Amino acid sequence: MASKPFQFKQFTVAQDRCAMKIGTDGVLLGAWVSLQNKPNSILDLGTGTGVIALQLAQRCDAETIDAVEIDEDAYEQSTENFENSPWGDRLFCYHASVQEFASEIEETYDLIVSNPPYYTEDYKSENLARDTARFTDTLPFEHLVVCASHLLSETGTFSVILPKKEEKNFIALAEKHSLFPKHICRVQGTPISEVKRSLLTFSFQKQQPTIENLIIEKSRHQYTNEYIALVQDFYLKM
Repeated sequence: MASKPFQFKQFTVAQDRCAMKIGTDGVLLGAWVSLQNKPNSILDLGTGTGVIALQLAQRCDAETIDAVEIDEDAYEQSTENFENSPWGDRLFCYHASVQEFASEIEETYDLIVSNPPYYTEDYKSENLARDTARFTDTLPFEHLVVCASHLLSETGTFSVILPKKEEKNFIALAEKHSLFPKHICRVQGTPISEVKRSLLTFSFQKQQPTIENLIIEKSRHQYTNEYIALVQDFYLKM
């Protein structure tokens, strides 16, 4: 069942108290984000289970890896996941909204990541926690961009994963706050399916972004070499 702990190669993620379970999006972002600028401080906005922060702890030696989570159950669960990981001394979760956190914290971060809520349609379920995790009401894209631009260091990068249909709008929003696309990766499930997701990295430096495509599967359960190379350090069966 989806609520069982998810076992990765170097850590385990309990998820029974989180509205949003481990999914491809979060793991993709945690694996794809560039660590080229050797970040010493990382921030995960809306951490959920904590999986992205845990992946980044596995991938680099950043001294500070902070996370923010508004939902109390998810906050408690991510804190436990952090404490039970090999990197508990570097991981810390704050129980707050992203907006509250940004207004109170004076430090800046070298890398900010977010797998934000993105259902902007009016449809809601009866599950409040799941809706909070999935819908943009609690964290509109504009708030996310404002908070990221406030908390990002001068030479830092900000990375998100979004539905492809939100890409253009999000880039325009980011540019209003002096954040410019540096790297864009468009994700397809198979070679013949439409692009469903966009992985985006922004910085304060204006440049021509590098653009690439990633295909996950050649056919059912036959993963592409590019996808395997990206996630094989995490998934047990890769």
